[in-house]
Amino acid sequence: MNALDSLFAPGAIAVLGASATPGKLGAAMTDSLASFPGPVMKVNAGRPDPDRGYFATVADAAAAHGTPPDLVVSCIPAAVTADALREAAAAGARGALVCAGGFAEVGGEGAVYQQAVTEVVRDTGLRVLGPNTSGFIAPHRWLTASFVPGAADIVPGPVAIVAASGGVNHALAFALAEAGMGLRLGVGLGNSEDVTQADVLEHLAEDEELRAVALHVETAVDGRRLTEAVRRLVERVPVVALVVGRSDIGEFARSHTGALATSWRVTRAALRQAGAVLVDDERDLVDAVTALGRVRLPARPSAGVGLVTAQAGPGLLLTDNLRAHGVRVPPLTERTVKELGELLPALTYQRNPVDTGRPSATLTQVVERVATDPAIDVTAVYGLLEPTAVDLAAALTAACAPTPLVAVVGGPAEQARETRRELGDAGIPCASTPASAATMIRALVEDATVRSRLEATDITPPGAPALALTAPVDEHTAKSVLTELGIRTPVRRVCADRAEAHTALDEFGGPVVVKILDAAVLHKTEVGGVQVGIRTHEELDAALARMPVSPALLVERMAPAGPELIVGVRRDPVFGPVMALGAGGTAAETLGDVALRVAPLSMNDAYAMLDELATSDLYLGARGAAPVDRARLTHVLLALSSLAADQAVTECEINPLRILPDGDLVALDAVLLLRD
Repeated sequence: MNALDSLFAPGAIAVLGASATPGKLGAAMTDSLASFPGPVMKVNAGRPDPDRGYFATVADAAAAHGTPPDLVVSCIPAAVTADALREAAAAGARGALVCAGGFAEVGGEGAVYQQAVTEVVRDTGLRVLGPNTSGFIAPHRWLTASFVPGAADIVPGPVAIVAASGGVNHALAFALAEAGMGLRLGVGLGNSEDVTQADVLEHLAEDEELRAVALHVETAVDGRRLTEAVRRLVERVPVVALVVGRSDIGEFARSHTGALATSWRVTRAALRQAGAVLVDDERDLVDAVTALGRVRLPARPSAGVGLVTAQAGPGLLLTDNLRAHGVRVPPLTERTVKELGELLPALTYQRNPVDTGRPSATLTQVVERVATDPAIDVTAVYGLLEPTAVDLAAALTAACAPTPLVAVVGGPAEQARETRRELGDAGIPCASTPASAATMIRALVEDATVRSRLEATDITPPGAPALALTAPVDEHTAKSVLTELGIRTPVRRVCADRAEAHTALDEFGGPVVVKILDAAVLHKTEVGGVQVGIRTHEELDAALARMPVSPALLVERMAPAGPELIVGVRRDPVFGPVMALGAGGTAAETLGDVALRVAPLSMNDAYAMLDELATSDLYLGARGAAPVDRARLTHVLLALSSLAADQAVTECEINPLRILPDGDLVALDAVLLLRD
């Protein structure tokens, strides 16, 4: 039996705080559960009335019904919830939904009440959803454990919702219903004191009728378990994730890596790495789930999209949106173009996108030709309703297309809505605007791409040196560790005083860099602790006079000029070690130009990180700059990833990592933080 069946597949239910008084939470919940086919026991400790079916305790209700409840739905105040749940567990209940608020979300006594619920979970094994949630919906079981009006009208379907918020759960359920998608299970987690996103995703992984999952995340309790659950689920059904908290800057560490790796960015990166499709708002979430709930492309690195449009302007909007997001809209083969030329007017464009001029009787054949082209994996068709020219729904459902279709239907509201419903019932995802269609197509393509990457994943085993170090670690020691990992560092000398610094200058010749060597100072430039371009002894004396007092000095041979990157790994409290690759200079912080991965990295993950930077062209030879050696950069990322396997390491950062004229990389500065 699934661990959460007592919640989402109960045989009997008890409502704590059940009431016949309109307007009360217990009354609304009891009414919502009226369609449930099993026993619904009403428990009201304050006003028991057995003759009317209201009992003082769960035990009394179970005795009267001849069976214990699997699920108790608590609609009573926070202060008395824990004791009532403990009594319910003793009477045989195995799952509980706690709807009331007033727990940890309000602080103070509320946190005490929530801790009491946690103790009940620990002592009894009761699985608790909530507290502070409007509940869940399982339409195929006629189970509406929700007090939200209209929730009972949600029809069964193939899509599940796992939302941090009960309100978001219901909002998405209604929006999906409007889009023609029924619901398999819709869950609002609330405070997630016991049941988390990972628990529900693991439950859904065993549901053979499921076709897609909408995941709404505010915070992640156990990041690794969440990503493992997503990855397992993605093997069978797509997961579309919306992560809240774009403006969160979190508690960052003392270096740039921490500032770049906010919880929002890390959560998104971790979910994408696990195989989820990422969206930016609830509208895109509904569009993406609507498409993936009906269609899933085979796994492949880069799917090609064919476009057929009966109106050129909207077709160009769709084309532009896709290409701007990196989706391939490839030219059709000459054979396909020739066949289209026999079906369409000569003045229309026929190489992709394909402009039909107007909807016509040949639309079905045009769609079939485009969908059959070897470069095409999914075909989008845009059309305004023109019934006198062609029945759009009939034309598309009649197409014998070897690859999936996505439709975009415009026209008078009622007729367009009916056409979209017909197409949806036929298994064709259907949008009302080019922007929504582009979101659907991008979701299909991204899902295919991430699964292709997951299939090729080969995690590099840790190979980091055993660190016999004590905190704090200075720059020279940090660079020595990097050298041992095969990462290039500048030729340097540790100097105890000014005289030794002058000797190092004679040894290296100019130009050199002089730095204070003090493990307590992580950002040396901010205190004047770095002086560059020193060629003579006079310049060295002047530089030393400007620098703060330090236990020692570090003299390094200057590296040639070149583009710069930031590379780092830090231990995130939720997801563990997280790798960051960012643009050098101010771009990483001011533009947020950073790629993130959860460590350990695979070779493919490490190689792909550079391509995610908005400024990636600058590191690939743009404007005459030295292009980075991708193999060397991949090695640096994998080396730091392996370093993170050492539990003593909390953070390691190379900033900057300079690209040399030969494409190799050199770590000009390094920070290594260990557990105290």
